[in-house]
Amino acid sequence: MNLAPYIDHTLLKPDATPEQIARLCAEAAAHHFASVCVPPCYVRQAAEALQESGVAVCTVIGFPLGYSLAKVKFFEGHLALNDGATELDMVLNIGALKAGRHAEVEDEIGQLAELCRMRGALLKVIIETALLTEDEMVTACRLCVEAGANFVKTSTGFASRGASVADIELMRASLPTHIRLKASGGIRTREAALALVAAGADRLGASDGVALLAQPATVPAAYDSNNDSHATS
Repeated sequence: MNLAPYIDHTLLKPDATPEQIARLCAEAAAHHFASVCVPPCYVRQAAEALQESGVAVCTVIGFPLGYSLAKVKFFEGHLALNDGATELDMVLNIGALKAGRHAEVEDEIGQLAELCRMRGALLKVIIETALLTEDEMVTACRLCVEAGANFVKTSTGFASRGASVADIELMRASLPTHIRLKASGGIRTREAALALVAAGADRLGASDGVALLAQPATVPAAYDSNNDSHATS
């Protein structure tokens, strides 16, 4: 199986340099990854580097904690789209979700979803599964659907764990087929990547995308990320 079209080639470390972003973009173009996922300050550089490559430019909004004000997230998204991003990975307000303030959560997602629709971009909503109960994960998925998101995404890569097969299976069962799933956080082996795709993931956030392609194919097995947070988005 060719994993390249599933991979968002990611570098979100706080010490990322322009030289590293240039290398990330070159690798993404060479391997035909789905996108690069870069910090907002590097969106313009990535967009210029990837013109006519077929590789999308993704960035993060309200990252990694999600508790920015909704209007700040909206403005951040607006600036990113102006700089050339075509995909936004937004962290929802996790505390508001857990507090039962569902209308507030849906409204902030909906604002960015409408912005993305107007600009021909995609919105992925990071729900941070490591911090949620199963019931909260189901609720988060429902709110993403009602607000008009394109993807629901598992993790930032900064929490205690990243994606698991169980998370993806639960989320897939909770979502209509037109809403896609992104698994992220701690995906270090081809076996893990294949297991997540088999469970229903449509995208994989990975900082080791080139290494995943180079590893030998194995039969997918049950996979759960451990405490391996490396800003894989």
